[in-house]
Amino acid sequence: MSGLGRPRVHHRTVDSTNERAKALAGSGAPHGTLATAGEQTAGRGRQGRTWAGLPGTAVLMSMIVRGLEERHALLPLTTAVAVCEAAEACARVRCAIKWPNDVWIDGRKLAGILVEARPQEGWAVIGVGINVTTTTEDFPAELGGGATSLAIEAPADGQVSVDAVLAALLETLAARLQQDQDRILDEWRSRDALRGRQIAWTGGEGTAAGVDPSGALLVETSAGMVALEAGEVHLQVDA
Repeated sequence: MSGLGRPRVHHRTVDSTNERAKALAGSGAPHGTLATAGEQTAGRGRQGRTWAGLPGTAVLMSMIVRGLEERHALLPLTTAVAVCEAAEACARVRCAIKWPNDVWIDGRKLAGILVEARPQEGWAVIGVGINVTTTTEDFPAELGGGATSLAIEAPADGQVSVDAVLAALLETLAARLQQDQDRILDEWRSRDALRGRQIAWTGGEGTAAGVDPSGALLVETSAGMVALEAGEVHLQVDA
C-alpha cells in the first residue's frame, strides 16, 4: 500500500475536507488522494458534531482509499492506531483511544476520526483532525478543558509542526493499512481508554469490555454482554 497523499489538494479554507474528498472520490480520484486544509468552516465528527480550530494549528485531512472493501469496518480502528503512533513519534506523548473515534492524552481529546465508506462504489474516505500547535487559550471555553494538543502536552517538543505530523500520519497509515486485522485489533486493545470503565448510552449502561473482531464495543451489563455499533450510541463515560 503506497502512494498515500498523492495527489494532494490543499485548501486554505474549506467547508469540510471529508466533503471535498468524497467529491473527488465520486469523480474517480485514485487511491491515496489527499484533501487537506488550513481551516474548516463546517468540519464534522460523528453524528454531525462539529470540528473547529484556529487556522493552521491542526492536521485537517481526508484521504481516499480504494480496494479495501473487506477492511472498511475496521478503518476507524486502524486509523486511530496510526494517529496514536504518529503523535507519539512526533511529540513523545502516550495516547489512548476512546471508542469509537477519539484519540486521548490523559483523558483529553487530541484527535478525532470520521470514516465514511461507500463499499458499493469501492472507496472510503478517512478523515482526521489532530490538534498540533493549538494553545489552551485557543480552545473554546465550553470545552471545559476537555481538549488538548501536542504543543500543550509536550512543550519541550514545541517545534513540532502540522506538516511533520501529517507526514508521520501518512507513514503510519501506510504501514497499518497493510497489516493483518488481528494485529490491528491487538494494537487497538492495548490503547483502549474505556475498558473496565462504566459507560452509559440511550437504553443501557454497563462496563466496557473491549471490542469484538468487527470493531463493535463490548459492554458487560446486568443482562449479559452486548455489542454496540458506532452509529447507534452516544456514550457517557464515568469520570
